[in-house]
Amino acid sequence: MATAPIEPPQRLVSSLSGDPESPAGKWLAALPTLVQQQLETWDLTLERVHAPGGRSSLLALVRQKDGTPAALKFPAPGRRHEAEALEIWNGWGAVRLLRTDITTGALLLERLHSAVSLRSLPEAKAFLEAAGTVRRLWVQPDPHHPFDTLAGRTEEAVESLRWAGPLVPTAAPLIDEAQELRESLPASTDEHFLLHGAFRQGKVLAGDRTPWLAAGPFPVVGERAYDLAALVLDRFEDLMAGSGAATGARRRVAKLADSLDVDRDRLRSWTLYRAVDAGVRESAAGDRRHGELLLEFAAWL
Repeated sequence: MATAPIEPPQRLVSSLSGDPESPAGKWLAALPTLVQQQLETWDLTLERVHAPGGRSSLLALVRQKDGTPAALKFPAPGRRHEAEALEIWNGWGAVRLLRTDITTGALLLERLHSAVSLRSLPEAKAFLEAAGTVRRLWVQPDPHHPFDTLAGRTEEAVESLRWAGPLVPTAAPLIDEAQELRESLPASTDEHFLLHGAFRQGKVLAGDRTPWLAAGPFPVVGERAYDLAALVLDRFEDLMAGSGAATGARRRVAKLADSLDVDRDRLRSWTLYRAVDAGVRESAAGDRRHGELLLEFAAWL
């Protein structure tokens, strides 16, 4: 059993250490103690902390008492209801939840091959496998589910868009369109599926009991086109580097929509919204090159 204190990966520290008095800052400071206590509570042996890891959770590779490999995850404050979504999926298309601690928020997960995601495959094969994986996750939740709705989730996001918009004045027409779409889209659908919420190729990892499994959900209930929009944006830089990129972007929307029986226009609209949202936020945070590429991609749609 491990006794040495762990060190959170630098990527997580950089993401959450802005305000030490915020919930995220306090959680980050307490994280080494939380991890050690959870290892003892669940009788786990620490192998190593996964690095570079993510920006909103710590993942540690561990062994259970019987020697079975597993992964111990601590989602940061604000990453709501991951355990409940994983319980609903019960390993169907997603990583299997083994245990959860409602006091600490810790999740014990089956061990996946975290270094091997769909991004390791050729583009056409990766999109095919991603589509097949996300399709399995789209299930009807219980009417009394605890998850955010898409209307509520995007309302939170659009407030950030309004704040950051003036920092990217050249994007004003796209921002206006994205805000209008955000108002109209959730109100004009009767789809209420449980969505991954943060789906992309990098979230689909190699497994042992089945080749590919989704991990790291930020679950939300709404229409399928929202989840699929993030997949449209996957590897968009590669698409933009080729010839006929604008036509290729629209073709990608049509192909993914048709393959999963999703309305093309709604997928185009959600993709534009998500591209503008990400582009403005990244530009405001200082990554202007990547942000401008996302905005250019949105303009092509």
